[in-house]
Amino acid sequence: MHTDFIAFWTQDLRKCLESGAARTPLASTSGAAWLVRWAGVCLIVGLTLYLGVGYDAGFIRINAAAAAYPDWLWQCLTVLGDERVAFALALLFALRYPRVFWALILAALIAAVYSRGFKALFDATRPPGVLAADTFNLIGPGHTRASFPSGHSVTAAVFFGVLIYFARWTALRALFLTLAVLAGLSRVAVGVHWPVDVAAGLFGGALAAWLGAVLAARWSGPATNQWVHVAVVSLAVILAVTLLFDDGGYSAAATPLAILGVLALGVAGVQYLLRPWLSYRRAVKTAGPRP
Repeated sequence: MHTDFIAFWTQDLRKCLESGAARTPLASTSGAAWLVRWAGVCLIVGLTLYLGVGYDAGFIRINAAAAAYPDWLWQCLTVLGDERVAFALALLFALRYPRVFWALILAALIAAVYSRGFKALFDATRPPGVLAADTFNLIGPGHTRASFPSGHSVTAAVFFGVLIYFARWTALRALFLTLAVLAGLSRVAVGVHWPVDVAAGLFGGALAAWLGAVLAARWSGPATNQWVHVAVVSLAVILAVTLLFDDGGYSAAATPLAILGVLALGVAGVQYLLRPWLSYRRAVKTAGPRP
């Protein structure tokens, strides 16, 4: 019986991935335009800040202005750039939109090379490693190294950038763009990144999202490969579990993170286990007992 279910589950998953892929076009010209323009704006802003004022340009002013708003707001926004959050959110649509999920995987790999590569190359000092504690507002962990670029900004730009690429409505694209920018600005608000870091992070993330989507369109086969899908979904499930007990140092976001973890795990459990099991039981009853 278990062998029969596994065979049924494998076939069912393949059918779901194939029908899900049909819901999403391989490429989006308008989505690509949004990402390229966004990356261009971020590049201009970052270069203007750095060449016009210096690496620390705008930090004190933005950090002070952000202090007028509650800490919990910035903590909840900043965790949008947590890789675990991106994977947990992806679980909510991975099966229904496998092409989007595959583009996100490729974009994340490209972004990881960009982010980790430049962090290791420059190893720039963060605000807590340079400024006196009483001169700025620090929320959460006071990281001191590997400032450039902002990894949270890269992650937020990759996740929301892929959604921007595939979204059909302008209002939805504007919402995703706003969330990504706010997640980036939150890194200045919590006091662990310079604005230039954020601009560079959003720039790299937006480009990675575009490149990931383009590569996914040309190499679309793995999007409907059930074993590739299961491997990445399994990783996403593990990361979603960590949200239940690890708030990343932002205690005000602990409850939202736990809720997201439970939601993501619940959706994954229903889509990948409960639904196919119920379908299997119905198929067995319909077929009747074996002779």
